[in-house]
Amino acid sequence: MSTTNGSIAPGASRTTLAPPGTNSTRPKSTGLVPTNNVTTREGVTVRTRIDPTLTVDDVVRQLCVNLKVTEPSSNFALRDKDTDELIVNENLRKKIKNKANLKLVNSPNIEAAEIVQKLLVRDEKTCKMALWSLKKFIREEKFAQEFLSHGGLSELAQVICTEHGNTLAYALEAMHNLMDLDYGWSTLDNTFIFKVVQILSSPNSLINVCRPATAILKKLVEADPMNAPGPLIASSSRAPPVAPPGSVYRYGFQIVFQQMRREKGSLETVVNRLGSADTAMILHSMMLINSLLSHVNDTEWDEFISELERLNVRKAVIRLMSSHNIDDLTSSILDFQANIVRVTYRKKSTLVEPEVEPLHESALEYIWNCSKVQDGRDKDGEVLKWRKLGFSSENLVHEFQEVGELGLDCLRNFVADDPDLFSKVILEQLSRPVDRRCPIARASNEIVELLAEHWVIFAPAYSTSTTYQPFFLNFYRVHALATQFFLRMWNESGSAAGDFSRIVALARSQVKVALQRENTKPWHEVERDFLDCEYRAVRDRQMQELEAEDDLLSKVPVRNLKEKITRESAEFVRQQRIQCLFQGAWFVNGIPTPANGLSRRPNGQWRFIRLDNGLKYLHYVDSAVQFPVRNGLEDLPERIEIAAITQIATGTCASPPNILRDHLDLPPPNNLTPSPLSFSLLTATEGSLADQIASDQSRWADWTDGLNMLRRDSGHVTSEETAGYIKALTEIGLKIKLLDLSGEKVDIPSGLVAGPPPSNTDFFFSDLI
Repeated sequence: MSTTNGSIAPGASRTTLAPPGTNSTRPKSTGLVPTNNVTTREGVTVRTRIDPTLTVDDVVRQLCVNLKVTEPSSNFALRDKDTDELIVNENLRKKIKNKANLKLVNSPNIEAAEIVQKLLVRDEKTCKMALWSLKKFIREEKFAQEFLSHGGLSELAQVICTEHGNTLAYALEAMHNLMDLDYGWSTLDNTFIFKVVQILSSPNSLINVCRPATAILKKLVEADPMNAPGPLIASSSRAPPVAPPGSVYRYGFQIVFQQMRREKGSLETVVNRLGSADTAMILHSMMLINSLLSHVNDTEWDEFISELERLNVRKAVIRLMSSHNIDDLTSSILDFQANIVRVTYRKKSTLVEPEVEPLHESALEYIWNCSKVQDGRDKDGEVLKWRKLGFSSENLVHEFQEVGELGLDCLRNFVADDPDLFSKVILEQLSRPVDRRCPIARASNEIVELLAEHWVIFAPAYSTSTTYQPFFLNFYRVHALATQFFLRMWNESGSAAGDFSRIVALARSQVKVALQRENTKPWHEVERDFLDCEYRAVRDRQMQELEAEDDLLSKVPVRNLKEKITRESAEFVRQQRIQCLFQGAWFVNGIPTPANGLSRRPNGQWRFIRLDNGLKYLHYVDSAVQFPVRNGLEDLPERIEIAAITQIATGTCASPPNILRDHLDLPPPNNLTPSPLSFSLLTATEGSLADQIASDQSRWADWTDGLNMLRRDSGHVTSEETAGYIKALTEIGLKIKLLDLSGEKVDIPSGLVAGPPPSNTDFFFSDLI
């Protein structure tokens, strides 16, 4: 290497330095080799010309030779002076092209060893400075490997177990950043997890301590063996899958929840923090709750869901929906909504078995005691108990077959709202002739069916709602109002036993009216629609609806068929969206609006993004112009980890003022107004990973919904277009099936009655031929 006037002598190195303070003459370039400034450890800044074909190791070695550094070049590395980003072979050319200011620093192995030594000292000031550096560098694979090889994980865990205040906050952030890697932290034990739970639950913990502690628990919940990439070690059908040795996917819901049980009030603390004034704290708490809901296992399901219901988590989320300062929380709230859809469906499909489940027996006993009715015998000498409450028979397993545990919970909540009123209603009905009594229990179950149909509780892969549904989260209160409506319509119309289906039709009509405009309608209007409406007005409206509607769609077999087709349609659209991500697409690099926080400046006006086949990374390239991108990932040097994305926010960035308008279906930019076709990939701590604008509505829907479907804790769609596709496919599929039946002139019954069971076991199932 020659440093005289910055020229390169024959046979000299291809990294050239110009001495500071000289007016060096630039060498003649044979390619794109811009000038970079490099600052040494002594604070001296020199100008360099770096050959982009060199490796980083060669560049560092030649810099050391030219600067007459006596230490081995392996002790040094290059970092971006402004961002502290480590220079590696993958980003070297970009840094040269952008003329980034660089600095010569200790190599990752030296830096990692020094930080581990500083953690051992336990001096607060030294430890705090080391942790500040650690939380930045730990995401770098080279640094992380060296840190782990020097025993850094155990030292970091020890700091977390002993320190407090800002030192603890930095340590927790470093641990959380380390857990972004899918290796290296499999030795974290129950003692460490319990300590994190204690930190999270302590009323004395600072907000900046609670945020990373909550995020760590979320990571541990999602490190479930079921989420492990690649094949799992075989296990018995009843046992959970076993992660390979050394895999970090060995934790999951059960291990975390066991430690949360040990610390009384820990889950309550998480739910209470949904009312925090700190938006980031709310976001972390929502994400932890969503992860717990998404990964809860069968063993702890009842206990966990019951505890969440006791803590009124739905009410807390409804309050967030009505807030005007929670734009960053939209995705997490929709994820929670989708998780509650799955919870509701599971309850609906869980059989009520009082002889097997103590909780079912207890709920039924409570309902019976509140009725203040005595059992007896009918004229045939049969037991007369549950029929007095409005069931059709004494077989409760059969009575709750269609609505399951959800129906039982709704009836119990209806009774618990006003036990005295429930007893009064039951006694009043029993005072009437048998054929004039309103079957309260049957009415309750029918209302559950109507609400499940209204909110499409068909357990698809994800929720098709793109807006807030606060009334759905108030399912039990809506059920109580609709049941009261049913009873009032029965009384005002003077109905008899044969009119039950007619009152059900009235209730179905009123549910549609009362629950419309759910994301904007105030709750008091819902109460008014159910409690103050007149029978005649409801009946007239329902008659008009019947003229335009076929009663066929209300029959149980058709509703069940619609559920099945909805699930198939949802999965079909999901696969289509992910295929779009595999193909990749060009987007405009948008300008983030001020509310979007931190963002990363792109290197060009356009960006091509493609999902890898492993569903783990979005690979991309920035460019000043669009160009044909080859299949595969060779043309896409940069990448974003899917696991790092906590939210796909929409309407977050504006198009650049110099973008060609014929490339986008967008209005001209005006004062950086957010584009309706924009979206941002956000993290909980680093702001935006990408700010993109799609070329049209279809591409925007493909990518926003496709990315949401990839996230482990997500379950919602963003666009009306996707929801519309699912609905359209369902309707088309249903019509085709019904045309097949109508063509064969098959009569569809309103319900099916199972025949009597075999009198003995002297039979077998023959093979179908």
